[in-house]
Amino acid sequence: MAVFGVKNTTASKDKVPRYQLGRYISSNEAVCVCVWRILSFLIHERYPTVVHLAVHLENGQRVYFTSENVRARAMSPPPTTLTEFFTLCRNDTFARTLLFSEVPTYFTGNTSTRTFQRRKQGRTVQGDLNLYSTDALGRLYTAHPNNEECIYLRFLLINVRVPTSFQELKTINGHVCATFREACQKLENDAHWDISLTDASNTAQPQQIRTLFSIILTTCFPANPKDLWEKYKNYMSEDILHRMRRINDNPNILFTSNIYNEAFILIEYLCLTIANKSLTELGMIASNRYGNDIFDRDIQRETHFDVNELLTFVQINLPKLVLE
Repeated sequence: MAVFGVKNTTASKDKVPRYQLGRYISSNEAVCVCVWRILSFLIHERYPTVVHLAVHLENGQRVYFTSENVRARAMSPPPTTLTEFFTLCRNDTFARTLLFSEVPTYFTGNTSTRTFQRRKQGRTVQGDLNLYSTDALGRLYTAHPNNEECIYLRFLLINVRVPTSFQELKTINGHVCATFREACQKLENDAHWDISLTDASNTAQPQQIRTLFSIILTTCFPANPKDLWEKYKNYMSEDILHRMRRINDNPNILFTSNIYNEAFILIEYLCLTIANKSLTELGMIASNRYGNDIFDRDIQRETHFDVNELLTFVQINLPKLVLE
């Protein structure tokens, strides 16, 4: 629909009515917009509210500064939602019962002061008439896989309540750990990864178990990957043992360090393909690639000879040769 009006050209021009009268709406838009408005539907909405929560190492938050305030910013960096969460846990009794991601449900962030304040609207929390809750969600920013310490910090923030500082996050059962990774290792066990590998060991082939183990190493960051390897290395190396028995025609060959080393190298190839990380970067020991030469099939083929049998063959057939 298009509407135009003819008026005195010398009169003052009001651009708003002219725009409203001169706009064009197609038939499809006219039907949809009119029906949507008649039925009083919302034009747009965002529900529930999602609050992004900072994840950074100590003194690792992003700081904006100029040449005039660089010294002041360095001496007193601006607060973040993470540092204010520590402050909130020190000062608010109820906040000590919450995880970092649960804070936006009961507290609202002041954008100017970057502090958390109790909500003044919403559903009344049972047992506390001065506390209200909403459907707001807290979502922690993700961390890059190369930033290992930040990943473990994020893991602690998701699972640990009442942290009042970075130092307290590293404290597990009264022991202050040197790194967040060490704190996670003391806090978390690998029972779920253990169960996954146990199930795979009962039904999957060695190559599939190695692939599963590589995925766990590169994407799940187990607390004690060496223990998982020691427990399931026989299952992951079984096809290599079978091949060695077949090549040497000896069914009594047992697992050796060389067999484990070849499985280790195959796992490292998978880890490099998935995440471009070596085993040492994933908490494992380094593989011995020089020791893998013993399993080279060409070398095996060229060295797997019976010397006495060959000598007998030569002694018998050499006299049969003619001068040519």
